[in-house]
Amino acid sequence: MQETWTFDYSDSLDLKELSDFLKANSKDLGIFLSYYYKREGALAENVDIKSNLIFITPTSGNFTLEFDLIHFNACLAIDEKERSEMKIKFELNPITNQLILTGAYWPERGMDEI
Repeated sequence: MQETWTFDYSDSLDLKELSDFLKANSKDLGIFLSYYYKREGALAENVDIKSNLIFITPTSGNFTLEFDLIHFNACLAIDEKERSEMKIKFELNPITNQLILTGAYWPERGMDEI
């Protein structure tokens, strides 16, 4: 499994504006990260940029997000919170004014043999 998320922006983004744009969309980033943990019944909240944005090309690179991973299940009396992080790849598409984020690749477990 590998999740992607696309943001639209109005004008070209430079390094500082990209960081501010990501901080302004932290709730959407939490939703994006929560897709990775939905099978565990966890949610990602309080998303922050942990590392500087590293540009590999003029329009792409990576950075690390830090977030609270919250497991809650009232029936099983589970209420846990831990700080976690994930490396994210980004790609700016200046033609369509889109920012495409790609999360970590987590291989899915196949069927067990009998």
